[in-house]
Amino acid sequence: MLLKNSKRGIFMFKNKKLLLLLSLVLMTVGLLAGCGAAQDNAGEGNGQQEQNQGNEGQEEGTEEKGTIKIGLNNWAENVAVSNMWKILLEEQGYTVELKSMEKAPLYLGIKNGDLDIGPEVWLPHTDKPFYEKYKDDIDWREVWYEGTGLGLVVPEYVDINSIEELNANKDQFEVNGEPSIVGIDPGASLMRMTRDAIEQYGLEYNLIEGSGPAMMSQLKKAYDKQQPIVVTLWNPHWAFADFDLKYLEDPKNIYGDAENIRYIARKGLAEDHPEVVKWFDNWKMDDSSLGSLMSTINEVGDPAEGAKQWIEENRDLVNEWIK
Repeated sequence: MLLKNSKRGIFMFKNKKLLLLLSLVLMTVGLLAGCGAAQDNAGEGNGQQEQNQGNEGQEEGTEEKGTIKIGLNNWAENVAVSNMWKILLEEQGYTVELKSMEKAPLYLGIKNGDLDIGPEVWLPHTDKPFYEKYKDDIDWREVWYEGTGLGLVVPEYVDINSIEELNANKDQFEVNGEPSIVGIDPGASLMRMTRDAIEQYGLEYNLIEGSGPAMMSQLKKAYDKQQPIVVTLWNPHWAFADFDLKYLEDPKNIYGDAENIRYIARKGLAEDHPEVVKWFDNWKMDDSSLGSLMSTINEVGDPAEGAKQWIEENRDLVNEWIK
């Protein structure tokens, strides 16, 4: 009996020690949790203070700057100016998305508000069908380049000078065994006019659909070998600086006269981001400035890096736009 009581006492003593130990542990955990919470609250307070100080240091209106979506076509001058504006707008605090597409979806995107800006519209002739379709749905803005050209182009060493001479020399312009005109994006207005030219002049030629870069690759390959080739081309384009080229005469004036390039915007952009529209309205380029931009990009081999380099070399000019 004494042994049993002794064992029970020992057991109770051990339980008391265990309870005391557990109490100490819980008190320690509580203290640590309280300190941690205090530190967290202090950290949140400091972070909020730093954020507020950062906001106070920003230019007025920075918090209102959002995303600008630019629809670009895969043409040399379009890629060049789109990347240029992406950098310039990002310098001003905007997020810029470049979305590559053909002409038809670009116009539809501007109309529906899925895009904010289309940087390149040729009027009064080339983009006339799009203008007639969307003239009431799109904000047609300022001209930034005057005096374009487009049509069928051959190297200067090719011994013809008119579209009317193509059929008589079709054996010179074969691609994969078929007389061919090397074209660009199938939805481009230039391709539409070339299809008209094939019909109006009765050309016995295949029109190869592709892209601007693919066409330029074919042109360079033929030019390097001094082989005949006929392509759809336009100016402004860096190809006229790098190669000795000529337009074929167009007696029927299928490709029209010289035009101007303007930009378009979605309805409401002028109200949402008036400074952006103002900067684009101030934008003006000529053969010298646009040619040097495209040439720099071509030399660098990367549109973004080339545009960035050109901007740094032409700060006085871009500062005239972004006042």
